[in-house]
Amino acid sequence: MAKLITLFLLQLFLLCFLPRSNAVYDVLNFGAKADGKTDSAQAFLKAWTAACGSSSPATLYVPAGSFLLSQATFNGPCKNTAIKFSIHGKIAAPSNYRKLGASGKWITFDDVDGVTISGGELDGRGADLWTCKLDGRSCPTGATSLTFSNSKNIVIDGLASINSELYHIVILGCQGVRVQGVYITAAGNSPNTDGIHVQMSTGVSIVQATIKTGDDCISIGPGTSNLWIERVFCGPGHGISIGSLGKEGQGLEEEGVENVTVKSAVFTGTQNGFRIKTWATNVRGYVKGVVFSDASMRNVQNPIIIDQSYCPGNKNCPDQNSRVGISHVKYKNIRGTSATKDAVNFDCSPSNPCNGIRLKNIKLTYQNEQAKSKCKHAYGIATGSVIPPSCL
Repeated sequence: MAKLITLFLLQLFLLCFLPRSNAVYDVLNFGAKADGKTDSAQAFLKAWTAACGSSSPATLYVPAGSFLLSQATFNGPCKNTAIKFSIHGKIAAPSNYRKLGASGKWITFDDVDGVTISGGELDGRGADLWTCKLDGRSCPTGATSLTFSNSKNIVIDGLASINSELYHIVILGCQGVRVQGVYITAAGNSPNTDGIHVQMSTGVSIVQATIKTGDDCISIGPGTSNLWIERVFCGPGHGISIGSLGKEGQGLEEEGVENVTVKSAVFTGTQNGFRIKTWATNVRGYVKGVVFSDASMRNVQNPIIIDQSYCPGNKNCPDQNSRVGISHVKYKNIRGTSATKDAVNFDCSPSNPCNGIRLKNIKLTYQNEQAKSKCKHAYGIATGSVIPPSCL
């Protein structure tokens, strides 16, 4: 009897405490070709179906080489919550942007739990579409390179994304996402190539990212809460932006943005540093509980800016007052150089002023002379050494 009990306990230990086997699904075994010419979308989807259907942790393995992928949507839910998308080569979009650009998305994960993307490179091959747009020709909107939607417990680790047609990475309607060690690049004049866009998501962290692009390095849309951003190197690009908010509809309620922390960021030659932007419409919303800290600005046009009359191109601009309330925003330990004399610019709504703005230990200079601060309908306090002198 004692031996039976011992054997039973040993089997129980093995079942409960030893790691489960990890099933590996190599895309080559499903028909993918690493020649950069053969569309491997169906092979990738078949490998995903196998990994998603596995009851034990699974790895979808993309070996070295170049894989052409027309478009792929990896749907859940899956039977397990530990799928690793291990990329050792490059995944490239089609050279003809027309069809993919009209679809809006290139690689999408929807309704998944516990997916990790590790390593590799995504090449959106967006240069021809950028040229089309810059020439003013009739062009599709473009496709986001990588989208996670309605998902949770996601990790994106060590991924490189280059030359996206549109946004590089979008996190939409997700919970618990960590983006770390990513490298994102596109030409400085590439339109709408935001590096990372977060919207309608909570519990997202972005750590140790290098982002060089033609639009916002990181953009934060409505419905975002509990966002942590740390050690981001930004430039060229339009900086780290909350917004734009309040654009859609009239007299509507938009989800707010709250509990956002951005620390230890470096901006080099960017249009903006820390920006909050809202349209002057009747759409109600809010931004609150934001901390921007420990940043270095190097020749940045607008190091600190709140723009509540945002309207790029100044065409068909709404002639109202923004109803997005901005409050409890803290700027501390921010140093460097401004490319314009107005290093701090708080242009807030006349009918809905900014409240609870705090400046602490700021030193921003302009061409070795004192820069300026501008305030409209902005209220708060400044402590410590604040250069240029606060206008709050």
